[in-house]
Amino acid sequence: MQIASKPISLAEFLELPETKPTSEFIDGYIYQKPMPQGKHSTLQIRLADGINEVGFANKTAYAFPELRCTFSGRSIVPDIAVFRWDKIPFDRDGEVSNVFETSPDWTIEILSPDQSQTKVTDNILFCLRHQTGLGWLIDPEEKAVICFLPNQLPEIKRQADDILPVPDFLDLELTVGQLFGWLKLGL
Repeated sequence: MQIASKPISLAEFLELPETKPTSEFIDGYIYQKPMPQGKHSTLQIRLADGINEVGFANKTAYAFPELRCTFSGRSIVPDIAVFRWDKIPFDRDGEVSNVFETSPDWTIEILSPDQSQTKVTDNILFCLRHQTGLGWLIDPEEKAVICFLPNQLPEIKRQADDILPVPDFLDLELTVGQLFGWLKLGL
């Protein structure tokens, strides 16, 4: 949902207070993301935990849920932004920085009801044009994942035994069936 009717600068946007649900800055305009619902939240936390179980253990990557990424004139908040360990910004105290001014290595979006698939796809494609190596658009209603790789046509994975592509810096194997199986919460 577009909030402002006239364009503003990125600097002006970054001075505004954070909103709930979060807002993104795209092409001079502010767009508010929809509030996550049950399926979205479940997939988001389980997927981030699964990625971090592998990536954190050997310090190769970390998955950040709802992290603001500001780069190349946009400020977006992927549902999950995965960064290779050596790209994570740390402050002088050795703690994770609050500000990320680079594209994630892997961007993951989970479609919410009433969310524009076009806008979400546009954010994924924007990331791919700015050094992101992989994008996923997860559609919980369709039980499908659209996988985006640079300079390739997107692939739709929807069969339970389809293996989902992951970045080569993560030793992770996940199928469509495993991903959407998390919605049953172990039942």
